[in-house]
Amino acid sequence: MLQPQAVIFDIGNVLIGWQPEAYYDAQIGPTRRQAFFDAVPIHAVNLEIDRGAPFLGSLQELAGDYPDWRDEILGWHKGWLQMVQPVIEESVATLLALKAKGVPVFALTNFGDETFEIALKAFPFLHTFDRAFVSARLRLIKPDPAIYAHVEAVTGLKGDQILFTDDRPENIAAAAERGWQTHLFTGWRAWAQQLVATGLLTEKEAGL
Repeated sequence: MLQPQAVIFDIGNVLIGWQPEAYYDAQIGPTRRQAFFDAVPIHAVNLEIDRGAPFLGSLQELAGDYPDWRDEILGWHKGWLQMVQPVIEESVATLLALKAKGVPVFALTNFGDETFEIALKAFPFLHTFDRAFVSARLRLIKPDPAIYAHVEAVTGLKGDQILFTDDRPENIAAAAERGWQTHLFTGWRAWAQQLVATGLLTEKEAGL
C-alpha cells in the first residue's frame, strides 16, 4: 500500500455527529418525528442548502408550503447546532496528530455556507485543515465527480496520493473511481488502524 501524501476528511459522522433524528426524537418524540420526515421533504431541502441555497430562507419557504409543520421545519434552523453532536473526539485526535506530523489535511464536505460558519465557531478544530472544500461554496456536491476533480486541481494531488474517509458508501465509491485510497468510516478505531497501516501514524499517535 502506497503511503498517501495527504488525507481528506468528511466532517459529518466522521468528526462530528449528524443526528437530526435524535434531535427531533428529543423534541417531539419518535412517532411525530417519523410523521414529520414522511410528510415534509426536509432532507431534500437540506441537500439544497448543501448545494448553496440560503439556510433560513429555504426553511421559511418550506414552512409556507407545509404550514401544519411550521414549528418543526423552523426547528431545523433553531436546533441545527444540537444536530451536529457529539464531537467524535478520537477521530478529531487523528486529525490533530496528522497535522502535527506535517501531513496535509483537507476537508471535503457536503455543508451549507452559513451552517459551516456556525460549525467553525462551535468546533475550533475545524480550523486545523489546510483547506476545506465545502459543497455550498463550490456549488458542487458529493458524489458528483466534478467535486473530486476540483479537489485534485486545487491540491495538485490525484489517485492514490490521497487517502479519503467518508461515512457514505456512494461518496467513497466516487472517490475510488478516481483511484483515491478510501476508507468507509464506521468508527474511529478502524480509521485509526487504517492510518497506521498506511504508515502515516504510529499506533500511539493514532490513539490505539
